[in-house]
Amino acid sequence: MSPENFKKVVDLCNQISNITYENLTKIIRLEQTGSATGARKLDDSDQNDIDSWMGGGTCFSMTWHLYQTLSDMGFKPRLVMGHKRKERNIHCALILPDPDADSAVTPLSSNEFLLDPGYLIFDPLQMPLPQPFGTGEAFFPLAPNCVRLVRPTMDSMELWTGGAGAPMKLRFEYPVEGVSVEEFKHHWNESFYREMMTYPVLNRLDREKGVQYYYQKGNLVVRNATGSQMTKIAPADRVQTLSDIFKLSPDIIERALRILEKK
Repeated sequence: MSPENFKKVVDLCNQISNITYENLTKIIRLEQTGSATGARKLDDSDQNDIDSWMGGGTCFSMTWHLYQTLSDMGFKPRLVMGHKRKERNIHCALILPDPDADSAVTPLSSNEFLLDPGYLIFDPLQMPLPQPFGTGEAFFPLAPNCVRLVRPTMDSMELWTGGAGAPMKLRFEYPVEGVSVEEFKHHWNESFYREMMTYPVLNRLDREKGVQYYYQKGNLVVRNATGSQMTKIAPADRVQTLSDIFKLSPDIIERALRILEKK
């Protein structure tokens, strides 16, 4: 990819790198509309831009925003779904072909990049080629979680992550061919009824400090280059603590928690 085009992609990724992954606004929108289609259409990333978001989004919101913006910039990104063991289509990301590459001349060149904002990967990662056409894998020493892309075949790719001496874990498998916009939105609709919508999930990366903050089911995990630390947040402190760490309005947090308490 030319330096000019690569800079455009990196600048866009940097713009969203401070966004919090959260399902609170998703819970609110589902309760507001009563349907997944209505909730998805209410999602500001579906119609507007990042400045209109209530605070963040899940992988679908973030990926869709990148897809629309890159398409408007003249790129041709592909929407891809991620599978986790027996759970199908529970994650999503983008594959970005190099617009400067001539696939007719070099059909087996490593000229595609993975963009996975929903997993807090805000760097375009050049995808490896499977053996014998390439190395079969590529390692990226990101902070606080390093990333390994494994390419067992031309049709599939695996995302592995790990940090602070911990063993690498397989996170998702991606069929690299991608899906249509219609299929992507179908899986987006299905995501409103998954188990993770029954409790708050928040995830934020401080790239400058190399620190990740993750909250789920009352537990806050702080991960940096030296390891992870888990803290239980008392219910009385929950709203203000989550607001301070994840840069969300206390009103949004309180509203989502009230909805969950009624279920």
